[in-house]
Order: sequence, then C-alpha cells, then structure tokens
Amino acid sequence: MDEGFNVTHIILGGHVEVEKYRYLYFVIILSVYFLIISCNSTIVCLIWTHQNLHEPMYIFIGALLINSVLWSTVIYPKLLIDFLSKEQTISYSACVLQFHMFYSLGGSEFLLLAAMAYDRYVSICKPLQYPIIMNKSTISILLILAWILPASQVAVPAGLSANKQLCSFTIRNIFCNNTLYKLQCVITRAQIIHDMVILANVALLPVFFILFTYTRILRISYRSSREVRKKAAQTCLPHLIVLINFSCLCAFDVITVQLDSDFPKTLRLIMTLQLIMYHPLFNPIMYGLKMKEISKHLKRLFTRAK
Repeated sequence: MDEGFNVTHIILGGHVEVEKYRYLYFVIILSVYFLIISCNSTIVCLIWTHQNLHEPMYIFIGALLINSVLWSTVIYPKLLIDFLSKEQTISYSACVLQFHMFYSLGGSEFLLLAAMAYDRYVSICKPLQYPIIMNKSTISILLILAWILPASQVAVPAGLSANKQLCSFTIRNIFCNNTLYKLQCVITRAQIIHDMVILANVALLPVFFILFTYTRILRISYRSSREVRKKAAQTCLPHLIVLINFSCLCAFDVITVQLDSDFPKTLRLIMTLQLIMYHPLFNPIMYGLKMKEISKHLKRLFTRAK
C-alpha cells in the first residue's frame, strides 16, 4: 500500500511555543471553555424555565446558544489535551470527523440565524398571521433542517477526504478545518465545485435571505409607528450584529487557507483563537444584554443570588 495511506496521525503545526507557555495556554482555554458553557447554559435554562420566553424567537436563540456550546466542544477538549501533550497530533480519521463537525455546526449557525430572521419578518410584517405561521410544527421543522441540512451536505466532502491519498502530514493550524485539503495530493475540480455549492447552500444563501428579510422589515418599520420601529430595532439589531461577527470570522477561516504560506504563524494563531473564543462568548453576551426579556430575567437571577 502507498505510504500516504499508511500514515494515520497528523501533526497540528499551528501551535506557537507550546513547551514554554503550555500551562498558560491551558488555563486560559479552560477558563474560556468554562465561561462559554456557563454563559450559554444560563440563558438556555432561563428560556427553558420561564413561560414568557417560550416564544419562537427565544426558542431559536436557545438553539443558537446550544449550537455554540456544541461547536466549542468540537475544538476545546482536544485543544486542552494538546497543550499538555509532548506532541500535538491527531489521527487522520479524528481530523476528518472534527472537520465535519466544525463546518456542519458552523452551517447550522447560519441557518438558525436565517430562521430567526424569518421569525422576525413574520412577526413585524405579518403580525395577524404570526400565530398561524410560526406554530410548533414550523419551529420544529426549521430547527431540524438547521442541523440536518449542513451535517448531511458536509458529510460528502468529509467522506471523500477520508479516502484521499496524503502527500503532507502537517496542518498549519491548531485544529482540523479546511486546511485539511492541503494534506491531499490531488484536489479535483469536482471537489472544488461541490464545496462551493455547499458554501452557497449553508452560508451565502442564508446570509442573502437574512439581508432580504431585514431590508423588508426596515422598509415596513420606516412606514409604521414609532413603537413598531422600536420593536424592530430591539429584536433585529442583536441578530444582525451576531451575523456580521460570525460572517467576518468565517471569511477569515476561508481566506487563511488561500494565503496559507503568506500568513505569519503567530498572527494565524491569534486570529484562530479569536474565532474559537470570541464568537461563542459573544452570542450570550449580546442576547443577554440586548434582548429585553432575557436581560430582565438575568437581572432577577443575579439579584436573587446576591
């Protein structure tokens, strides 16, 4: 059998001076992971336990926060093990699995944000039809599709990558993302086209849909009363900020692979850490502070704790 198929372990070459700063890295990442779990879980529990938060908008927010925890769990435990290990390696099969989970949950983020945009559109633009359109069945279908569609589509390139011959065994990152393709001897035109279709389906189309719905909301709100404009700003602005933040971080993830050899290792590490640290913490802070009802329950919770 060819040597490329015999190698089962990949070196994660994106780490910088692990031997010198391993315990510092470990403490920082463990603290951030704990914060991600606790912050996101607190808001999810508030949504679960309070009846007035059992509305479609808050259910989608809860799903988005659960998705953030799952997305972080794909990366953080392995990262913590690597900081305490002599060698930062991963089996190729585990690398492909991490690649699949990273992008399927990333795609779910976009689709959940699109579902939230649709909910806001119906609420503000078709208020009389809102209870009929956004019923339990609609919410369940949107949630299921948000997780199943990206997972099933990303499974194809992940499955194809699992059987590819490798010509390189070092990834210039601290986890397995699309730098996985740099290991493969040949990347076919069909593979590139298929990946572009997936990118369009799970990222670009949801983003265009979100922008379209919020443009419609903006136009209708502008013609409506001050109260409607205020409601639109309070509920839509956090979603837009989260979308812009996540889109910028995803754009960085795509661009760094194209500039693989030109990107300084330390800068790549800093930007990658921002991707995995900043966004999962940004979501609960944004929705906890900006969403009036959630903020109210959080204040009561902390007041009671004191």
